[in-house]
Amino acid sequence: MTGFVSLNGPDSSGKSTQVRLLAESWEGFCDLGPVHRHDPIPWDRVSGEGYGTWWFITSTTEELTGMLFAGHAARAGARPSGRVGLLDRGWYMLLATAIATCTVKESLSVEDARSRVLALLDTDAPDPPETPLLLLPSLDTERSIAIARRREERPWTDTYLDYQRHLHRVLLCMAHQGVFADVVADPSQGIDATHARIRRALTEQEVGVPAHRHPVKDGRSREPSRPLPR
Repeated sequence: MTGFVSLNGPDSSGKSTQVRLLAESWEGFCDLGPVHRHDPIPWDRVSGEGYGTWWFITSTTEELTGMLFAGHAARAGARPSGRVGLLDRGWYMLLATAIATCTVKESLSVEDARSRVLALLDTDAPDPPETPLLLLPSLDTERSIAIARRREERPWTDTYLDYQRHLHRVLLCMAHQGVFADVVADPSQGIDATHARIRRALTEQEVGVPAHRHPVKDGRSREPSRPLPR
């Protein structure tokens, strides 16, 4: 059985909500959350006013990629023995984030940015291994972005919108390559239906069978994690 399950997807795709529901549904799961929770010092240093400028302009691809995956390694090390760690944005999501940011930061094609980031990582597979699932508002990039923007409380800047378009394309390319155990991309599907789909996918991967839970009545839940800059 895998030691980690990751829920991946762009902003407002429901990752944090589903991580929370999985953690509540089975005691064998442990919610490890986002990467900055496990390596807070460098993230605290760059967050706040000017965060967006740092993310897309000031930082180097080496620095940003290093921070993302250093946090990932620290998070993996925090998994309690005998439990399955739930990752809010796993290895593939961090890779897609680094690639999409690199395309914006260095004005590269997605293919060249992917080669650049993978050369920094020196691997093209999750370390440690994980069972990744992808949540998308839609399999159509522009429709997916439109749905995500409607769900957001803040407007997306031109730079951030450009980044999101690259991010959606990278994630869809990964989905077509079959790297995800399942892809949930039905915008009409509610939180409970999505949760049931995720549970079925995990059962097929022999990860465990989360207990049945009561339907969600209080709407969308948001992980109080540091968002990417707008």
